[in-house]
Amino acid sequence: MLVEMHCHTAEHSACSGVPAVDLVRQVFAKGLQGIVLTDHHYLWPREEMQALRRAAEVPDHFCIMSGQELSSADFGDLLVYGASGVIPRGTALAEVRQRYPDAALVWAHPYRGGKTPEAERLCVPLLDGIEIFNSNHTVRGNSRALQDWHRLRFTAIAGTDTHGASYAGLYPTIFDHPLTTIEELAREIRAGRCRPFLKEIPRAGAHSQVTEVTIGTKGSDEQRERIIIRALDDRHRWQSAQRAFHIMEVLSEAGFSDGAFRVPRPIDQDAASMTLIEQGVRGRSLYDRLLVASEEDGRSFIELAARWLARLHGLKLRVTPAGEFAQREKQRLVRYLERFSAIEHRHLRKVREIAEAVGEHEERLIAAQGGSFVQGHGDYHPKNIFIGQDRQDDRETLFLAAIDFESSLVVPPAFDVGSFLAQHRNQLFPHAEVLRRFPEELFLNAYLAASGGVADDFLRQVELFRARSNLGIAAYLVKLGLGESENLWRLLVEAEQSLVHF
Repeated sequence: MLVEMHCHTAEHSACSGVPAVDLVRQVFAKGLQGIVLTDHHYLWPREEMQALRRAAEVPDHFCIMSGQELSSADFGDLLVYGASGVIPRGTALAEVRQRYPDAALVWAHPYRGGKTPEAERLCVPLLDGIEIFNSNHTVRGNSRALQDWHRLRFTAIAGTDTHGASYAGLYPTIFDHPLTTIEELAREIRAGRCRPFLKEIPRAGAHSQVTEVTIGTKGSDEQRERIIIRALDDRHRWQSAQRAFHIMEVLSEAGFSDGAFRVPRPIDQDAASMTLIEQGVRGRSLYDRLLVASEEDGRSFIELAARWLARLHGLKLRVTPAGEFAQREKQRLVRYLERFSAIEHRHLRKVREIAEAVGEHEERLIAAQGGSFVQGHGDYHPKNIFIGQDRQDDRETLFLAAIDFESSLVVPPAFDVGSFLAQHRNQLFPHAEVLRRFPEELFLNAYLAASGGVADDFLRQVELFRARSNLGIAAYLVKLGLGESENLWRLLVEAEQSLVHF
């Protein structure tokens, strides 16, 4: 049973601007089965709640109950469920417990204002539960509360703390058994037979445990919070992930936190446990979108991806050391060649020629234009790009977010463009009709139009990095045991064709 546990009405809370009838209707429309009105130091009489039910026109099985929010003397705000009388402002927790032994006492929004409550206070025996999700918590606060709940294993609830109809019912609590009265609700809380309504999906990865968390109910505007928790068990991987986290922090502050162009918003990090928390990205990858998109939609998605990249390059950021690109490229080219050498691949000679040519041209480019390089994505391709929409009924809320910044370096802008074009062709090569409908020129032309000017030899650079990306993809196929695939030969031939421009 889903219940809204924390809301305020215009009738009895000066802080609220929403009439109770609108609250009830909104919560019912969200698919919840009950609501607890928790006005400040007020209990709704039975007759008033009956009149509210008639006015809201909700069915009898929808449960309307009344609790109260208390401003206590020693524990801040408390949610009190099941007390028979209104509790005066400033009453201490112990006194409330003594006067109403059967009531359920819950600490309200303890993470509000950036606070991090101590474990001893979260586990005080006089409390029956902690409100870990609340609209007055930041995403970081809700994330820390979730971690504390899992670590300390206290009884937890969620409450929207509604003061307006638009977000009523956003953070419900789920009860294991049906309820009909506030007394039953209090007993279930005290017995620990309830929890916040959320979805946690563990996704084990290499050297990490990744958990995707979705909090609350879905509305027409998709307001649910999504967070990604990554716990790493390898120090080298942690340093790489922390580096990517920092890059996303910089990009968020530079304008990529909301609007049409985004990155996952960094939320929190803990070096001691090697844990990172970031905003989960809603939507589907550009790759998945293109497979089913209309021609109009697909073209707009690709052009949006090009403008995202042009905007990133236009910031001319330099977050990571400028010399890393040259160093890592040398290491990568050596590694690619080693994969072919290890299996004595029949095209080893061709691979060596391509790797040597790419390395020579990169060295000349770095020497001539290294001072104009900018922070790039480093692995920009259709499966690392997500298309979402904040409100499903409003096309103007469409957005694009790029993920996975562990390969981000200070690079020539053409590096990201060439990499995208190579990956776009490779990922969609099995879908010839999709490639025909959405040719690479769409991306390239949109990028050039949005970039505000590129180097005179930009298109030649794009071909260089297309060849380099093809070589990287071919080496990956070898790693997967697909060294004799027809696709690998195609990649090498196309890499040679790109290098003809030099």
